[in-house]
Amino acid sequence: MTAAGGPILSLRGITKRFVQRVDLAGRIANAFGAGVRETVVQAVSDVDLDVGEGEVVGLVGESGCGKSTLGRIVAGILPQTAGAMLWRGQDVAAMGTSDRQAWQLAVQMIFQDPFASLNPRLRVSEIVGEAPRVHGMVARNRQAEYVAETLLQVGLDPIYASRYPHQFSGGQRQRVGIARALAVKPAFIVCDEAVAALDVSIQAQVLNLFMELRQRLGLTYLFISHNLAVVEHLSDRVAIMYLGRLVEIAPADELFAHPNHPYTQALLAEVPKLEAHQRTYKPIAGELPSPLDPPPGCAFHPRCPHAFDRCKIERPAIREVAPGHMSACHLNDR
Repeated sequence: MTAAGGPILSLRGITKRFVQRVDLAGRIANAFGAGVRETVVQAVSDVDLDVGEGEVVGLVGESGCGKSTLGRIVAGILPQTAGAMLWRGQDVAAMGTSDRQAWQLAVQMIFQDPFASLNPRLRVSEIVGEAPRVHGMVARNRQAEYVAETLLQVGLDPIYASRYPHQFSGGQRQRVGIARALAVKPAFIVCDEAVAALDVSIQAQVLNLFMELRQRLGLTYLFISHNLAVVEHLSDRVAIMYLGRLVEIAPADELFAHPNHPYTQALLAEVPKLEAHQRTYKPIAGELPSPLDPPPGCAFHPRCPHAFDRCKIERPAIREVAPGHMSACHLNDR
């Protein structure tokens, strides 16, 4: 799964497991033969993905599929359990102190909830200006000027620098979050459902801002969303995730015109449509399986209308089915 042009970010076999150890109560219960065991959640499994410089890759899937966990791994907030992450060809795990600090500044994250992600006790001047000051990117006596310039980049009046987060609307708070990310001059931004909590009219404004910043600053995005219309509008390529695994990845136009994987087809069919003055809506059958007990073989087979015996026992490998179009489905072998 190689991005067009040289990859700025490469993921190889990225896996994340969350383990809940047996607590004291469980150990006491085990002393009486209860058989309490540690709980393991496989949130992300063996993900390979390249993101090209200046590219926007949309990451799509149902809630609980692991896309936010993958985003946090890319942003350095969570460590992976296994696999390697390469930044401009260099393994992040093997970086020295200076290279690692440069990578941490180069990759920033914008969160879904623009209120919860901002410190309510800090003014905007400190929210936006603290990191560049601490990392020596701007002198203390220039912080106010620098914050004003950054706020203007995201469409906010510099006079707002003296305000607290609760004094803003949701769209304005998200712009403050974007300004905070831009303040350290990143090259790569992870957007985790960055417009999901906003009104539709405000969503359009923020999406236009993302596209403008991409053109002006040459930014690269990993855009995580469950909204297919937003992803189609913004992304160059789209990766579809199901139960921690990438099941399809293709250029956006190709994926929406010719979806290959049954899960992608089901996601697109699930989007409400107006046809002949009638509303049509086709939900995906069944429920997302628990990552505590994933099904064997292809994880989608309990919900797939095309599943056959092989799907129940053998996990399909993701492979190229058309130029630049990857999919993990046994139907491609038929």
